Formats: sequence, structure tokens, C-alpha cells
Amino acid sequence: MHTESSSQARYKAINLAEKLSLFSEHWTPKVVAQMNDYQFKVVKIQGDFVWHSHADTDETFIVLEGQLRIDFRDGAVLLSAGELYVVRKGVEHKPYAEHEVKLMLIEPTGVLNTGAEGGDRTAQNDVWI
Repeated sequence: MHTESSSQARYKAINLAEKLSLFSEHWTPKVVAQMNDYQFKVVKIQGDFVWHSHADTDETFIVLEGQLRIDFRDGAVLLSAGELYVVRKGVEHKPYAEHEVKLMLIEPTGVLNTGAEGGDRTAQNDVWI
């Protein structure tokens, strides 16, 4: 027998604002969903990040709130809420946010946020929220 409560438990939307309200730290992506080998991550950022690249994959940035600048060695792109940008694999980039920005990242499972650069900004991978 089909009941509304069982279908609600089975089919539940992921509320991004709710997920973002569960943490306050910056530069620590949290996984909210997975599709095949790709993870959807929410993250809060503020300030400057490190120059890095991802040799084996593209990386998608979707701004949910605020304004993000992604610097490249030969220019930059500005993204506002509701906009996205795909950084192609192997392209060195550095995200920057003057004020806090809330983002969704889409990238393959296992991708480190700092690429091969490492360092103290490297976040733990596969942290679900």
C-alpha cells in the first residue's frame, strides 16, 4: 500500500540553504549528493585561496549567494548568484571572495580542493552533510 509518508521519506529534495546552515567554516566543501562518479558539494568561501589546477578533471563552480572571482594567470571571471563557470582540466586558477560566498561545486569523487598543491587549505574529502 502506498502512503504519503513513505513516499516523502523515499523522495526528499535536498535543500541547499539548509545544508549550508549546518556549518560555518570556510574552504571546507561538504558533499550533499552524488550522481554516478560526480559529487555535488556546498562550500562557503571568503578571502584568497591558493593557485592550483586539477590535471584530470574539469571543475564546475555555481554561485548560490555572493560574488566570486576566479583568477587565472591571464585574466579573471566574475560570478554572481545564479551564475556558473567551468574551469577546464589543467587550467591553473585561484578563487577569491571579498565577502562570504556560498557555492556549489560539481566534480568527480576524490578530487582534492587544492589539486596537487596541497598545503593547509586542503580539505578532507568525502565529508557528507
